[in-house]
Formats: sequence, structure tokens, C-alpha cells
Amino acid sequence: MESKRVTDLLVIGGGPGGYVAALYAAKKGLKVTLIEKRFIGGTCLNIGCIPTKALWKSAALVKEIQEASLFGVLTEPVSYDMKAIQNRKTIVVDQLVEGVGYLLKSLNVEVHFGTATFVDDETVIMKNDSGYLSYKPKNIIIATGAKVRRLKISGSDLPFIIDSEKLLSIDHVPSSMVIIGGGIIGMEFAFIFGMLGCKVTVLEMMPQILPMLDKDIALRLIRYTKAANITVIQQAEVQKYTKALDGGAEVHYLHNGETKKINCELVLEAIGRIPSTDHLGIENTHVMLDQNKAITINKQMKTNLAHIYAIGDVTNKVQLAHVASHQAIVAVDAMLGKNHSIDYALIPSVIFTQPEIACVGMTEVALKAANIAYKVTKVPGSANGKAMIENESTSLLKLIEDEKTGVLIGAQIMGAGAENLIATLGLAIQQKQKTADLKNIVFAHPTTAEMIHEAALGLLGESIHYAS
Repeated sequence: MESKRVTDLLVIGGGPGGYVAALYAAKKGLKVTLIEKRFIGGTCLNIGCIPTKALWKSAALVKEIQEASLFGVLTEPVSYDMKAIQNRKTIVVDQLVEGVGYLLKSLNVEVHFGTATFVDDETVIMKNDSGYLSYKPKNIIIATGAKVRRLKISGSDLPFIIDSEKLLSIDHVPSSMVIIGGGIIGMEFAFIFGMLGCKVTVLEMMPQILPMLDKDIALRLIRYTKAANITVIQQAEVQKYTKALDGGAEVHYLHNGETKKINCELVLEAIGRIPSTDHLGIENTHVMLDQNKAITINKQMKTNLAHIYAIGDVTNKVQLAHVASHQAIVAVDAMLGKNHSIDYALIPSVIFTQPEIACVGMTEVALKAANIAYKVTKVPGSANGKAMIENESTSLLKLIEDEKTGVLIGAQIMGAGAENLIATLGLAIQQKQKTADLKNIVFAHPTTAEMIHEAALGLLGESIHYAS
């Protein structure tokens, strides 16, 4: 075997955690090597966040045009080309992947496509069709992400049972689909294909879809599902899959003590993702894993070994791309002696349903469990001029403050602009601003951001445009 190559940092995995770590470290003057098994950008850029939202944009545009008459705009019957939609998605993904590749090259990051395997605590071997390379890095970041979790039930190997990656490349809109799981992935796909005309049924095992939201917001979303060709059945436990006489799928599930069945063309399993630590040779090291096979880390992303760090979904902290990217910066800074951490309670989430939903901070459920007294207000879109202009009168902004201190501690938004408005509220909560501080900020008119100001007034008992 050749002598072991030395590098300041070896990054295993080129997703939004891994490639950000590589770029950030290279900018800090470190010699960086990146090993990626499949494609730069990882799941998020290639088969997750970006392609999903590209499809969502097309589907949302179809729905918007269908409703154009509400704005006095008359159109011919709307049609679409699914292959063209998929082609646009691919163009967006390819351009972004190419951009990341260019940045890595411009910063002299050594990139290899292959599998990385630990030989021991200090040695990693990269293997591909061209052979192998052996590394003894000063520091290592494991950023191998997560893989799709699948149900282990009868019929799970039937061809019409697919995962999100296969659904992202489908060249037609199925006539009907059952989605197993009402989390973010399941509900986003439900709205994408529902808006394109597919009859969608979502089966969620728990009493509530989207458990990161308060129940009132989750229930509010269900009001919009019928218009998007979606039926949501909660507390439904899938038992098995069988093949129908017409070649389609039969999904058997238990609901309210009764066994029921749904026939459909395709079944999407969207029941979550699990840390991807197998085939990494982690058993050849002393790196500790938890009961879910996630890598255990401290606040600086360091494992129990001083030179090995882990970031992203493989740590199972919060499975979001922006969390992985921020963890990357924290990890590299820690290597350079600059210790800071992430407050996972302040991570914003955006759910691309129709309408959009965004949230940050604590929920009412969490506050009640922690026995924290709080005040809440809800500003309806009907109290905001821009929301009315956008035909978003049913949108909602929910703001929560600590009753004792007056500090903002939580926010949930449904409707136009939620994806951007949540950043303002996230900053306010992170900076521990009080409701009175938010009251003194001047927001431009007419914008949906004025709902933030109205919510602050509402918490103070001074609402102007709605009855708080």
C-alpha cells in the first residue's frame, strides 16, 4: 500500500454540510480533501430540497393560473408538460451542482468520487474504479447524511412502492397516489402532485400531520387539502401492500380499529430518514454512536475523538440542509480554536405546501410541557392589505411571547411570503427581543411583513386592524 497522504482536513460526504465545510476550511487556509460517494451537493441539491421545490414551483404556477380569473385575468384551460417540468428541474439542479464544483476547484479542494472507509481512528481509505488512496488527515469531518427509511411489511418490495428519489424523476403524473407519512416530505409531495391533478391520499400514523407545528396550524393546513385533491387520514397504521387485479397497488391499513384498503397507481413511502453510518467502517474506530446509529457529537460537532467531527443528518440533530451547513462552519471554527455552538431550538423550518408554512422557536405544546406561561396572538391575512391583494386573506401569522419577560419565543406563519418572513422573526427571537421592541420597528406598506408589526401590537393589547 502507498504511503498515507496527509491533509489538514478530510471531509467525507459532499452534501450541504460536507461541501460547505470544504469551502469554508479552504477559505481559512486549510489544505482540504473531499470524498463523495455519488454526487456533489448530496441529497438536498440532487434528490431532495432543490428538485422538490423546482417541481413545487411549477405545480404552484399551474394552480395560480387556474385561479387567474379571481384577479380578472382570463385564460384558456391550463395544461402542462410533465417532461418539460422535469427538464427544468434538472437544469436548475445541474447549474447549482456545477457552481459548487467550480467553487471547490477554485479553492484547490482535492475532490475524489469514491467510497471512504475507516481503517482505524487515524486512517481512511478512498476506493473507486481507478484504485485507492490512503489518508492520514489532521482532522476529519464525517458528513455522510441519511438514507430513506422503509417500512418492513408484506409487499414492500412490490414495484409500485417507491421512495422520494424515484418520484422526483417520474415522467408522468399518476392518476392516484397514496403517501405514507404526513411529515414535511410527505406533505410537500402531496401538494405538488395534488396541484397537478393526481388524487392523493396521505396516511399518517400519528394523531397529527407535521408534528413540528402546533395543532391549530396543522389543522388549518388540512382545510386546503381538498382543493388540492388531497385526502388526509390520521392515526392510520399501514399493515401491508398487495397487487390489485389491474396491476396497481392496494394499501391495507388500520384506522379506528377497522382494517381498510385504498387502491392507487403508486405508493410513496415518506416515513423519515435514518443516519447513514453503515459501509463507513466506523466499527474500526472508537467513534461513539447512539442507539439510532447516529454519530454522537458535542456542541462544537466534535466526536469523542479530538480530531474527528460529524455534521448534518448523520448526527440526527435536526435533519435540515441549513443546519448541516451551519454545523460545518461551527466544526471548522472549532478546529481553528474558535468555539461557538448552535441553538437547535432556534432553527427555522419552511414547508412548501400550498399555502407555505414556516416556523421558528417554541410551540405552544413545548411551552405547556415546560410549564412556561406565555401569550399568543394570531393575525389573519384579512387584516393585511398585501395579503388581500395576493388573494391570501386566509393566511395567518402566529406570534408567541414569554408572559413573564415579554421576550419573543416562537412564531408560525402560513401563507404568502412565509419563507422570507420567518427570517425576521427568527432574528428577533435569537436576539431575545421583546414584543415592545418589535412594536417600534417600521415596516413598509403594503407588505405582508406588516403582519409582524400587527402581531406585536396584538400581544400588547394594542392591535389596530384585527380584534386580538
